[in-house]
Amino acid sequence: MNPTDLAFTPALEQAKLVRRRVVSPLELTQLYLDRIARSNDRLGCYFTVAAERALDRAKAQTERLAQTREADRLPPFFGVPIAIKDLTPVEGLPCTRGAAILRDRTATQTATVVEKIDRAGFIILGKTATSELGSMPFTEPPGFAPARNPWNLDYTPGGSSGGSAAAVAAGLSPIAHASDGGGSVRGPAACCGLVGLKPSRGRISQAPDGEHLMGMASPGPLARTVADAAALLDVMSGYVTGDPYWLPHPEVPFLEVTGQSPKSLRVAVASEIPGWSIDRQCQQAVLETAQHLADLGHTLEPGCPDFRPLVEPFTQVFAASVASTGIPPEALSPVNRWLMSQVGTAAELLQARAQLHGFTRSIAAFFERFDVLLLPTYLHPTVRVGEWAHLSPEETLQAVANWIAPCPPFNVSGQPAIAIPAGLDDRGLPLGVQLVGKPADEATILQLAAQLEQVRPGCQFPIDRAVS
Repeated sequence: MNPTDLAFTPALEQAKLVRRRVVSPLELTQLYLDRIARSNDRLGCYFTVAAERALDRAKAQTERLAQTREADRLPPFFGVPIAIKDLTPVEGLPCTRGAAILRDRTATQTATVVEKIDRAGFIILGKTATSELGSMPFTEPPGFAPARNPWNLDYTPGGSSGGSAAAVAAGLSPIAHASDGGGSVRGPAACCGLVGLKPSRGRISQAPDGEHLMGMASPGPLARTVADAAALLDVMSGYVTGDPYWLPHPEVPFLEVTGQSPKSLRVAVASEIPGWSIDRQCQQAVLETAQHLADLGHTLEPGCPDFRPLVEPFTQVFAASVASTGIPPEALSPVNRWLMSQVGTAAELLQARAQLHGFTRSIAAFFERFDVLLLPTYLHPTVRVGEWAHLSPEETLQAVANWIAPCPPFNVSGQPAIAIPAGLDDRGLPLGVQLVGKPADEATILQLAAQLEQVRPGCQFPIDRAVS
């Protein structure tokens, strides 16, 4: 296998190649570090490249592999590189959270989810770019180079997990850790032709912290295939003592369920969303996906909840989350300064949270009639880098709402949602659709996504255009 093909090989396949000794952890790690060295300056995927740390672990794993007779007993992703989003701390590495004022801060602890990733055998390549404090769906934090979409460097890979998505799409990592508080896994997946999963609330621990964004944010996987995303979800999942939310371990591992066909499902199809305008191409992606689902024997019916009641209270909670960082407003971008200025009283915040709980009940009632909701990931295709730089903060937030509206409702409700590739737009850039499941039912949407992947393969990044 040539180096470029190997760089774009799914993580599960790479793990098999390592166990069969076709490639060593050191060779695989060096491959990605070389690609990062050649391309990261143009793509802006990584804030921090942990080359020495990655090579030390890769050498140790290569020696262990040479000495073991039972490679099948090694951790599931032994020797496979991975990227970690820079909102999440890894001891000994910078954790900037996309804020220039934190550029020199080194993490003194490692998040539990990263410890699980480490125990699974992964090799951390570095920390990937995020928008400032993870608050925007494009990755252009002041003081850092913008992250760019590998399909066309003039466009954004989305945000706030834009660096992770760009890294996977460009073959600078086979798989990536990300996080989603309002679409920050699903949006970049759609922009870059990847699979991105926002898990159910309580599926993945946020330890040692308590909760993020009042329980609306969660870590999640970004991958090239549904199986890779499911396998990384298996690695990251699990309760830690003291978590404010928790779910029991699934009876069947998520990777295993991707090999099972789903039963005939009742699917609501949202080619129209009350109060929002959907771009023709995004609407067509939903309709084409719906046709595939019908051909597969699922029952389809038009339908979509009304998302409009959540906009104001969601914004209040998001603003409070930005303010809670304790970073001085003058050290932040105009948008985040403006968000801080919108924070109300404690009573108003609790009222906003109560409104969101009421919205969650209406969403749950909608899903009493359906197993899955199919809808666009975003309302229109990806935007250019800097496209909204001339707008005021208020105008920027309105532009953001008119783009990402299909995503935040399921952060509020805590339901699982997966973004999958759905073809290319008129510019040759990826489009994505979402499959949303009932509470705690990742299994169904993973099965359905895997089924769709078989009949309509995802966007294959054109190797001849790869930044390699």
